Amino acid sequence: MTARPFREARIAVDAIAHNVELLRRLAPSRHLMAVVKADGYGHGAVTAARAALEAGADHLGVADVAEGLELRRAGIDAPVLAWLHDPGADLAVATEAGIALGVSSRAELERAAAAGHRPVVHVKVDTGLSRNGVVESEWGSLLERLVELVEAGDVRLDGVFSHLSNTSPDDDRAQLEAFERFVEAVQSVGLEPGIRHLAASAAAIDLPETRFDMVRAGIAIFGLAPAPQHRTLALRPAMELSASIVSVKRVPAGSGVSYGYLHRTEGSSTLALVPLGYADGVPRHALGARVLIGDELFPVAGRIAMDQFVVDVGDRSVAVGERAVLFGDSATGAPTADDWADAAGTIGYEIVTRLGRRVTRTTTRAHA
Repeated sequence: MTARPFREARIAVDAIAHNVELLRRLAPSRHLMAVVKADGYGHGAVTAARAALEAGADHLGVADVAEGLELRRAGIDAPVLAWLHDPGADLAVATEAGIALGVSSRAELERAAAAGHRPVVHVKVDTGLSRNGVVESEWGSLLERLVELVEAGDVRLDGVFSHLSNTSPDDDRAQLEAFERFVEAVQSVGLEPGIRHLAASAAAIDLPETRFDMVRAGIAIFGLAPAPQHRTLALRPAMELSASIVSVKRVPAGSGVSYGYLHRTEGSSTLALVPLGYADGVPRHALGARVLIGDELFPVAGRIAMDQFVVDVGDRSVAVGERAVLFGDSATGAPTADDWADAAGTIGYEIVTRLGRRVTRTTTRAHA
C-alpha cells in the first residue's frame, strides 16, 4: 500500500461533481460557469475544471489569462473567460488560445481588439461594487466604440456581466437594476448582449432574478458555503487537509505549549505535534480550532507556528504516524474549513485558497 503524503490535501472529484449537479438544481440557468481561479480555490484548477465540466458546467471562469492558458495546456477546450488583466500584458496569447476576455474599460476594449484573432469579449459593468467594470458615466463612450469594432469584425461580443456585493437583498437588487439598465443600453445601440451573467454562488442560490443566462459558481462547487445561511445545504466539501503526527510526548501539569505559552496543560497530558503551520496556509491565529485524530476531536494547543502546531490529546493514546485531519467533510467527523474560518475570524474561501506548495494535492474519485 502506498504511503500517504506527509502533508496532504486530498481532493474528492466526485464531491465537486455532486456540488455542480446540486447547483444546477438549486439555481437553474441556461449556462453554468465553474469558476476555477486561484488554482481552483486551492483544489487544483485542472482537476476542478474537468470534474465540473463532466458534471454539467459548460463554461469556465478564471481571474487572469495565465490561469486560462493552464487549462488550455491541459487540453481543456471549453469556453474560458478571464477578467483581470495585467496592464502591460500582450493579450494576443489569450485570443490565440480562444480565451474570452472580460473588458472593464474602453482602454481594455481597445487592447483586446488590437490583439487580433477577432477576440471574444464580455463587457464587465460596475453596478456598485466599485472594483473593475465600466462605470455608468462611461457606458456611452464604450458602447459607441464597441459598435464600431463589432461592425468591423474586430471583436465579437459574447456577453455582459457584473458582480454583486452580497451586502443585503436591497443592495443586490439595486445592482440588479443597474445591470438591467446596462443591458438595455447595449440593446439600444443595436447590439445583442449575448450571455448575461450577474450571480455568483450566493446570489445564484438566493436571488432567482439575478440568474439571467448564466450563473458563476465558485466556492460552492468546492462544497463550502458562500454565506453562513448556506451551511445547511447539501454541499459536500471536496478537500480534506491532513498530516502525519511527527512527535508524541507526555508532559506534566502546567507545561507551557508553543510561543507565548497561550496554553498550559491543566494536568499531565499527551501532546501531539502536527507538521502544518502558517507557511502552509494554516492561520496562525486560529486559536480554538480542532483536529480529528482517529474518531475524536482535539483542540489546537497554543500558538500555531510556521511549520507545526501542537494538539493536546489529554490521556488519549496516539502514535507517531497517525493521521491528524484539520478539516474535511463533517460527515466523516472532521471539522470543516468553515469551522477553521470561524476560529480564525475569516471565511472558508481563505482557508482553502491559502494552502502552500509544501502541501501535496492528491485526488480521489471516492469522497474522503
